[in-house]
Amino acid sequence: MAVNPDEDTEFNDALRKYGIIPPKETTPPTPSPPSSPKLQHVLDDLTVEELKELGEEITDDDIDRDIDLYRRQRLAREQLQQKRARFGRVYPIGRDDYTREVTEASKIDEEGDEEEKGTGVICFLYKDGIPHSDRTSGHIQTLASRYPHSKFVSIVGNKCIADLPDSRIPMLIIYRKGEIRNQLIAWGADRERQLEELEALLILCGALDLPRGPLGERRAPDGDDSEEEDDDTSSRMRSATTSTNIRVPKNIRVQSKKDDSDSEFEFDM
Repeated sequence: MAVNPDEDTEFNDALRKYGIIPPKETTPPTPSPPSSPKLQHVLDDLTVEELKELGEEITDDDIDRDIDLYRRQRLAREQLQQKRARFGRVYPIGRDDYTREVTEASKIDEEGDEEEKGTGVICFLYKDGIPHSDRTSGHIQTLASRYPHSKFVSIVGNKCIADLPDSRIPMLIIYRKGEIRNQLIAWGADRERQLEELEALLILCGALDLPRGPLGERRAPDGDDSEEEDDDTSSRMRSATTSTNIRVPKNIRVQSKKDDSDSEFEFDM
């Protein structure tokens, strides 16, 4: 008698028990339908104008009030963010501008900053024609646009520091609250550095603040505001900067003119 191993019978169960026929294939469980997105997450993806249009279409008064409140909060936050976004590009400076545009500028608190943490200022020393300097210049332009609350300035290396050798180009000097937070020497000379590496390093040393979400919460650069992702992002940032070529050179003096008199200030490198 031919046995159909696919039949669900007691006889087949006995044959399976003793390994005479293969086990019955199990039907994979039907996946649960995805949960409906929370209203907050839906609203996060909409513009202020789209929120207004959505509110006009909603007939439920409670939901309509929630959407209207959220829209007003978003609008107020965006207006404040636009007011605070003071920069957004790279500002060329000269040697005589250094103290005012870098050191003193880093002491200025952003309007409404209760922490009084000053302004992150990144001074980019470069020289045209050096490949890794030119590549870093592109990264600096991108980050200046991405982080308009931080100030990016640029100056030809030997016009800032006399006789600065090309081997130290490009150099980035990072300030906050009037103090040097970090220096990067010959960034990208050892290997091609990615934009994300420089971004991570500048965030970790306090020159850049994480961008804010729709209601002002700090978010990782990729926009995910979950705690688990924040931890993972911090780990990736630390990993990205583990092998950076930060070196601490000897003190470098820079001549500056102020009030028509020569003065001298020193990078505490």
